[in-house]
Amino acid sequence: MKSDKSFIGTPCVVHAAALADADLDADPLDPAQIVSGAPEVRHLELASGTDLAVGVWQHGPGVSTDTEADEVFVVLGGSATIEVEDGPVLDVGPGDVVLMPAGARTVWTVHETLRKVYAVRT
Repeated sequence: MKSDKSFIGTPCVVHAAALADADLDADPLDPAQIVSGAPEVRHLELASGTDLAVGVWQHGPGVSTDTEADEVFVVLGGSATIEVEDGPVLDVGPGDVVLMPAGARTVWTVHETLRKVYAVRT
């Protein structure tokens, strides 16, 4: 269903879903990012524009690295420890809200498949 409203200046599709159970597309990590295990990563883009992207992201058990973008996310399910280089160590689970600054280098240790809904400044 199309909306007559706009999202970031462009027409958007209205999405309504039980995001904790929504089907996500495979989005494999770059092998250089995998520290241990064989984490399966999945993704569903809900909306994107020139300044902002919104979606659902899932990371299976394992350890991987990342360089973050400006992002806020809410954990829908699962648990992880996120080590921020020269910063805090975050233990996150359902209901937690996290703000990541662009350029933060992180190590994600996912204990139980982590699913989050995110908004990223592009």
